[in-house]
Amino acid sequence: MSAAPPRLDAGWLRDGALARLLALLDSDGEEARVVGGAVRNTLLAEPLGDVDIATTATPDEVIARVTAAGFKAVPTGVEHGTVTVVVEGHPHEVTTLREDVETDGRRAKVAFGRDWRRDAERRDFTMNALSVARDGTIYDYVGGLDDLQARRVRFIGEPATRIAEDYLRILRFFRFHAAYGRGTPDPAGLAACIAARQHLDRLSRERVKMEMFKLLVAAHAVPVLAVMSEAGLLVSVLGGVPLLASFSNMTKIEAALALPPDPVRRLGALAVLIVEDADRLRERFRLANAEHERLHAMADGWWRISAANAEQDGHAALYRLGRERFTDRVVLAWARSPAGVADTVWHDFARLPERWTAPDFPLRAADFVRRGVAKGPALGAALRAAEEVWIAADFPTEAADVAAIADAAARRALAD
Repeated sequence: MSAAPPRLDAGWLRDGALARLLALLDSDGEEARVVGGAVRNTLLAEPLGDVDIATTATPDEVIARVTAAGFKAVPTGVEHGTVTVVVEGHPHEVTTLREDVETDGRRAKVAFGRDWRRDAERRDFTMNALSVARDGTIYDYVGGLDDLQARRVRFIGEPATRIAEDYLRILRFFRFHAAYGRGTPDPAGLAACIAARQHLDRLSRERVKMEMFKLLVAAHAVPVLAVMSEAGLLVSVLGGVPLLASFSNMTKIEAALALPPDPVRRLGALAVLIVEDADRLRERFRLANAEHERLHAMADGWWRISAANAEQDGHAALYRLGRERFTDRVVLAWARSPAGVADTVWHDFARLPERWTAPDFPLRAADFVRRGVAKGPALGAALRAAEEVWIAADFPTEAADVAAIADAAARRALAD
């Protein structure tokens, strides 16, 4: 007698909007299942994340059914069989079963099908090919359950073939191992990634950034980045020498400060020494302006940050940088200092934004005009000079102290 198929007991599968959507698509000659990450994460007791659905129904049939039921259908990737269905404000990707017809290492041409095994075999890793029916039955065509239990990230079939279908799978191999794997990476997969590493340059910079940012914040990013560095992959991705010790220290400091893992801050620890590094990474990953500006601020003088005399110096830095950039620069300096993660002086320095809020500069242009400074360059110079004196005096708030600073700056402006 064959063993009963494994089952998944999950409330999200039985209740709510998702259950209604599955019932709608899993009827009248069509079949629908939840696939991929939701199944994997539930079995690993990890946060659920997005819930994706695969179905034998064509995209047109999916749109017709969900629209008739009053749900919103958005054809986000209909040429590849994907329709986003919004139910009670929750989006779910619904994708028709597919087979790859042609691939070039960046994108695939697909044909729609009805074979669940063929659809599973075209996916990247065994743990991502699991599917579950709405009655909880788990379907495993490629050994994903065994690999999941072993915390082993393994390509489906021949690793080189899977990688040649989409070279982004090189980075995904390391990213998934950092998030879900244990021990050393699968040897066959690692060897195939090393052999194909020259093809990473063919990928769009946005896709590389997306994978790297997810890898940087994964639970086991430190040992995985070390493996990538030893394999010659990390230098190729970053376009520069990785600073692994700095990155490792950063992860420990974030944990000590109860800071959530931050991909931009961690990228700075890994790859930024000088401002030119920030500029290089902007081009290499097509960073958003805000991301580049954070890296630039981290690079611009992190080595001048010291926990000695931290309180007053910290006030000035926090005022000039703002809370986020202050934290970025301080924890980067800490990560590259001789001090360990348990150093209480650095810890208190990094916590400064929690106990001190930078005040607004109390002087305005009108204060200097009343003191006889004419509008123009002299007025701007007087404002800047007064602000510097105010910062150096540790942000006095008494009216007499502020007036004295304004008087002195105005006198200098009028004398010039």
